[in-house]
Amino acid sequence: MSHRRALLALAGASLLPCATQAQTPPRPPHPPAHPAPPRREKTAFERFLDGVGEDAKKAGVGQNTLAAAFRNLAPNARVLELDGRQPEFTLTWEQYRDRVVPQTRIDRGRQLFRENRTLLDAVSTRFGVAPQLPVAIWGMETNYGGNTGGFGVIEALATLAYDGRRKAFFRTELLAALKILHAGHVPLSHMKGSWAGAMGQPQFMPTSFERFAVDFDGDGHRNIWDSRADALASIANYLARNGWRTGEPWIREVVLPAGFDIEQTGREKKRQVQEWLNAGVRSRDGGALPALEAAVLLPDAPNGPSRQAFMVFNNFNAIRRYNPSNFYSLGVGLLADAVG
Repeated sequence: MSHRRALLALAGASLLPCATQAQTPPRPPHPPAHPAPPRREKTAFERFLDGVGEDAKKAGVGQNTLAAAFRNLAPNARVLELDGRQPEFTLTWEQYRDRVVPQTRIDRGRQLFRENRTLLDAVSTRFGVAPQLPVAIWGMETNYGGNTGGFGVIEALATLAYDGRRKAFFRTELLAALKILHAGHVPLSHMKGSWAGAMGQPQFMPTSFERFAVDFDGDGHRNIWDSRADALASIANYLARNGWRTGEPWIREVVLPAGFDIEQTGREKKRQVQEWLNAGVRSRDGGALPALEAAVLLPDAPNGPSRQAFMVFNNFNAIRRYNPSNFYSLGVGLLADAVG
């Protein structure tokens, strides 16, 4: 082989791959990306909460408050059961009276009235409401704070706003409750109340809280759950803002003359007390009746006979604004008379 041909052969051989040289394996193709799981459709209740949340944000409620309040929230079947339950029977006035104003409640009220007299006098001075009235309503509503309810207020209100009998009413209350949480008056874990969302020792609905709850102990919070001062002062403020007249009575038990026309009785049928006296109506205890406008009330009329009759004054109607029931307002009046 000539020198030139030998060089060409060597050059060609250098271009061939070496049989013993390690080959770089081909890079495997990228594995296919896992497809994202299908997005879960929101339930109707979750969509409802989204709508409430948007309204709450417009009212100034922060996202952190909403996230905490709505976390793991679901309708409460027990709340709906209680909302749909109809009374099985109607109590007579005497049955109702004996149930809500038993001697045990009177005795406890007297004790608390004495123990809190300084506070109650301060509340009365500020709001002009007789000091025994907040105690009586406190006793009627929660047995002096002993039974404020164990339902989460947000859960109960959201349930009723979503699927209750009065959805619009409870939606408004739910929005008010969210604003109360945002303002920091009570932590979510402690915001407990009745199945219908009535809160704390006075059993205020959230909109009533917004209008009438007061910070009487001066700690910066309107804490009707734990502060006795705030609870009692808030009750007094409620009455004062709903027509209470300082120094006037609320009810007096009376005796009607024989043959008295019961068509003259009823909360709206007011006369001057002197006219009732002229018609033979007398105070049961023999005391003088004030020279005011009043109505005569037979609690069970027109559905049955009443063994008790009452003269009711303007302040009776202020109590009735707390709960629009004649029985309730009479019960409060009798308890107030007994404890104070």
